[in-house]
Amino acid sequence: MPTPPRPRSLVLLPGLACDAALWAGLLPALASRHHVSVSDVHTRCDTLPAMAHALVDGLPPGAHVLAGCSMGGMVAMHAALQAPHRVAALALLGTSARADTPELVALRRQACVLFEQGRIDDVLRANVAFAFHPRNAADPAQVQAYLALVTRAGAAQLVRQNQAVLARPDLRPRLPTITCPTLVLVGEADALTPPEHAREIAAAIPGAQLDTVAGAGHMLTLEQPAAVSERLLAWMATLP
Repeated sequence: MPTPPRPRSLVLLPGLACDAALWAGLLPALASRHHVSVSDVHTRCDTLPAMAHALVDGLPPGAHVLAGCSMGGMVAMHAALQAPHRVAALALLGTSARADTPELVALRRQACVLFEQGRIDDVLRANVAFAFHPRNAADPAQVQAYLALVTRAGAAQLVRQNQAVLARPDLRPRLPTITCPTLVLVGEADALTPPEHAREIAAAIPGAQLDTVAGAGHMLTLEQPAAVSERLLAWMATLP
């Protein structure tokens, strides 16, 4: 019989205003084969580079596999650039290496004003059509899970994390210096970090693998947890 892959340290990084619930549908499968933890550095730091530094600083000795969704993927890329010897591999889900456009900066700032006014639900419901595959955006259970997840973060964290994202640098020129094995996953209907963004990340990082998740938009771990966990586990089994 072939020797099963050795368990690895897998660190999951949630997206903006999300917590471990973003990964809930994947955790049983992932934890059955690997040592899994969920980071909360995005709740404790004000910038993406600072989040990456705190992440690496808080990890046990050795190299770890980082899997990040959306903003979590941005933090993972920063960590790989800051401390390549601490990152064994990267899984980047529904994320972008680009800086926000002026239009997106204006939208985030407007959203922050609304968050501070207590209008969280208004902003999040308007965002559903962009966050989900059209079929899932019409599913009340999925929408409610998303609203509960992000609302739980609270206005202060929503403002703080949006400010961190809108201030982020363009990482595309630095991506070719990332040398660890990398998997890039994107939902086929992702309207927030479109497949074009995933393709350019995969093209820039040497040897990176690109895969598209059918039936998913930006919230791919909520929309297609079984498909995402299957891809992650298959990829991790190939790591040296």
